[in-house]
Order: sequence, then structure tokens, then C-alpha cells
Amino acid sequence: MGASRGIGLETVRQALAAGHTVRAMARSASAIPLQHPLLEKFAGDALMPQDVCRALQGVEVVIQALGIRNSDLFRPVHLFSAATRVLVPEMQAQGVRRLITVTGFGAGDSQSSIGVLQRLPFRVMFGRAYDDKSEQERLIRASGLDWTLVRPGVLTSGPHTARYRVLLERDQWRNGIIARANVADYLVRQITDRSAIGQAPVVIG
Repeated sequence: MGASRGIGLETVRQALAAGHTVRAMARSASAIPLQHPLLEKFAGDALMPQDVCRALQGVEVVIQALGIRNSDLFRPVHLFSAATRVLVPEMQAQGVRRLITVTGFGAGDSQSSIGVLQRLPFRVMFGRAYDDKSEQERLIRASGLDWTLVRPGVLTSGPHTARYRVLLERDQWRNGIIARANVADYLVRQITDRSAIGQAPVVIG
């Protein structure tokens, strides 16, 4: 979900390279610049239950990598929690248990790990979005699904190196930069790796 750009698009690319069959859901799915025999481009709206219901049919793992544009940061943000309120009951109804969701460093209980000097600018710039990401995390934690919350630091367009740090423990959490391609690397690994179920790692370069 959120497959047409950013982390989502890179995740589609790497999942295909790893041999997975991918249903790439986005409103603009037809514009996804990839062609592959294992790729199904699925045009749908993450806020529409009927679209999500159809997208989940036959699926084993869901990667939720929704994003908003910078211009949306200064108005109320509800996309992340609203889409999750649609997704979770549809997954429960269809028996799809594995959910891997991208939120971000500063969501949920990682907010307390933001450095003192960063807190005010973070709240001014990203507060609305991260309040909604925190609600998204709360909904997922309460879902009973086999979830992993992935919290990347500051995103860049750097190359895929597969070199990054996964900070699982609260006393390790800190901000840092990471390429979207390396976040995608971690997401694709979680398709088959169940060791981070029920955890919310911070991922930085």
C-alpha cells in the first residue's frame, strides 16, 4: 500500500528482485514505472473498504508505506490513522495476519527519544503528521495482528547499500539519516523474517 512512490515504490522493486509476487496498491498504480511478470498493479484507494478488501484477496503479507506531500504537513493529517482503521478490520476478516507498517522516528513512544534541541522544530514541521502516525501505531498495536512498526529516521534518496542500523531497544533509539532504498531493504527482509513481530525498531544509516 502506497506503492507508487518513495519507500513504497522502492519496496516493490526490491520485493520483485527477491522473487516475491507483488500486488502494488496505489491510486495511481498504472503510473508505477516497473514491468515484471510477478507484479500486479492494483489501482485502489486505501480509504475505501471495498478497494482494500479486493486488494487483500490471496495476500499473505501487507506492507503499508503510505506518505503525504510536504504541502500537507501544515494542515490536519488523518490519512495514516484513517487508512489503518480501514485496513485492520479487513485483514482480520480475511485472516491476513502479517502487517509491516512504516511510521517514523518520533511516532508513538519514540517521541521521547527526540533530542531536546530538535523537539520544537520537529513539532512545528511534522507534529500534525506524527500525531496521526502515533494514532496509527496505537491502532496497529491493538489489532492482534503479527505487526512490525518500522520507524526510519530522516529519509534521503541515496543508493541501496543494505548497510544500516536497526535499533530495537528504547535506550538505543536516536535520529539519523537513511536512504529510502535501505528502508525498503529492511521491509522486504521482514516478509520472511518473523523476529521483529511485535516490535517497533528505529532504522537509521
